[in-house]
Amino acid sequence: MRRIFKALGYVLLVVVVVAAAAAFWKREEISRLLAVNTLFREDRIVANFSGMDRLFHHRAMEAGSPSPLPEGPPAEMPEGYERWLEDRAVTGIVVLDQGQIVHERYLLGTGPEDLRISWSVAKSALSLLMGILHHDGTIADLDAPVSDYAPALATSAYQGATIRQVMQMASGVAFDEDYLDYNSDINRMGRVLALGGAMDDFSAGQTTQRGAAGADWQYVSIDTHVLSMVIRGATGRSITELMEEHLFIPLGFERAPYYVTDGHGVEFVLGGLNLTTRDYARLGQMVAQGGEWQGRRIVPAEWITESTTASAPGGALYGYQWWLPDNPVPGEFYARGVYGQFLWIDQNRNVVIAVNSADRAFRQPGVMDSNVALFRAIARNQEARRSTAAAAP
Repeated sequence: MRRIFKALGYVLLVVVVVAAAAAFWKREEISRLLAVNTLFREDRIVANFSGMDRLFHHRAMEAGSPSPLPEGPPAEMPEGYERWLEDRAVTGIVVLDQGQIVHERYLLGTGPEDLRISWSVAKSALSLLMGILHHDGTIADLDAPVSDYAPALATSAYQGATIRQVMQMASGVAFDEDYLDYNSDINRMGRVLALGGAMDDFSAGQTTQRGAAGADWQYVSIDTHVLSMVIRGATGRSITELMEEHLFIPLGFERAPYYVTDGHGVEFVLGGLNLTTRDYARLGQMVAQGGEWQGRRIVPAEWITESTTASAPGGALYGYQWWLPDNPVPGEFYARGVYGQFLWIDQNRNVVIAVNSADRAFRQPGVMDSNVALFRAIARNQEARRSTAAAAP
């Protein structure tokens, strides 16, 4: 009997050692999985959003030489602004009026040097790259099937969907975007990312359609990854290389940005871009100027117009990875990310508002309406201030 217990002891010891070795071997994957599961926790969300490079695989990009972002006369914020900052857990806001910083605040322990996660604001940035590649003929036909450039999608739910339809979130692919459901598609995708899986395989593995491509609009984040598969297939280059060459170096950012990636180094284009709040504002100002920056053409003007026009089926206020507000006013459009990330652009008033937040209540009724109302009030205030200054003797 003693020998039996001794043998069992050896077996138990071996099991413990093997388990410990496995845990050590997979410690990074386990750490990233724990990060996913606690990413939005109240006591961690602010720090997490400024430190995604500590939690996930990532790829750095070059920033170029910092371009000027001059300061203008301080803006007067609308009534209720301070309460809005608190309610929305804003961590950073930069307001540009005619390309000048007229208001800048950082809260909850963050600062101007923080590289903040964009979430779905990244989708709009990728749209700009698509516009450049479409204009130069690299991706000439937006009505070509995505599988022409990404053959792995030929037997997936994306079979037959065109590039334009995918840009409009009209792919017809069934995808559950419920962030609060652990078993939703968007959360399964997050676990693939955390465990070092391949986003390309996850996208090609989508097999269920909700309807025909182009028949309706439904916000499907994985559509944006499919666009990156198209771009990489057309160019043979990474999104990191293309973004820094065509956008970020010409814009001249203050800090080198980075993308969160999957375990194969493929960029998480649907939400993994990290910039400073000022650099988000730079990106927005270039768009507000019709694709120009400091006298240089960055993005074709016709693409800025086309991509920010509501064109998605069913009357959805959505263009090519850009949003339009309810009761849209010409020249108003925005990029939007979960938990309160925004890039609000008012072309007619030449006002740009970049916002980073950690807003856990971002989906509550009325929150989006209050955000839009505040952005519009800021832009109107700036227009009124300029008119008053122009009328002064």
